Amino acid sequence: MHFNHFCNISALFSCVFQRFVLILHTVSTVCNIYNHQEEAFMSISKTRQKLVDVARQLFAKNGLENTTMNDIALQSGKGRRTLYTYFKSKEEIYYAVIESELERLSDKLDEVAARKIRPQDKIIELIYTHLSMIRETVVRNGNLRAEFFRNIWMVEKVRKHFDDAEIELFRKVYTEGKEDGEFDIDNIELVADITHYCIKGLEVPYIYGRIAHGMKEEDTKPQVAKVVYGALGKFRR
Repeated sequence: MHFNHFCNISALFSCVFQRFVLILHTVSTVCNIYNHQEEAFMSISKTRQKLVDVARQLFAKNGLENTTMNDIALQSGKGRRTLYTYFKSKEEIYYAVIESELERLSDKLDEVAARKIRPQDKIIELIYTHLSMIRETVVRNGNLRAEFFRNIWMVEKVRKHFDDAEIELFRKVYTEGKEDGEFDIDNIELVADITHYCIKGLEVPYIYGRIAHGMKEEDTKPQVAKVVYGALGKFRR
């Protein structure tokens, strides 16, 4: 009797152990598949980014019109087949270059928005960061800079996501400032839209140095702050 009971328990443990091993094997298989997929995705991302980086450098050096898909394939060392796997045309990779440049700007604006500073100071920093990064982007791209203005409709098409994200950033900062009693704003959405498009309108003259020519940033900030704070109805304490 006791022996049969022992055998039943042993059989039960054996069954449980086998199921446990099966579960471990399944989990291991799933993890391996996930890791392989993740590695493949990272490889795809790196290859695509390399093609974008090479294209940007060639566009900056030779201009968009004087750069061919073959040039990009040769310079990247990836071959035409790989290039056309990711991009169907030169215009498509040009869009990707603009997106990549705007992502740099967006990341920088996110850093500013995350700083532990007063909303009134954050707004000024966002404005200057936007303008300085746009100028730096255009200047560092050499011969590509003309394309930013000649094909402005192409740039506008690609930068819509960035524009929307920046407007949302301003909304968050204005909301924070209103809750802290720093800004007297009735319609945050409207003021955020106006702020974004005002800065956007300043991009070209700022790039060409037509605004505050010869003045240092620390000299212009107090004047800009007066204009911005006046428009925002900043409370005086």
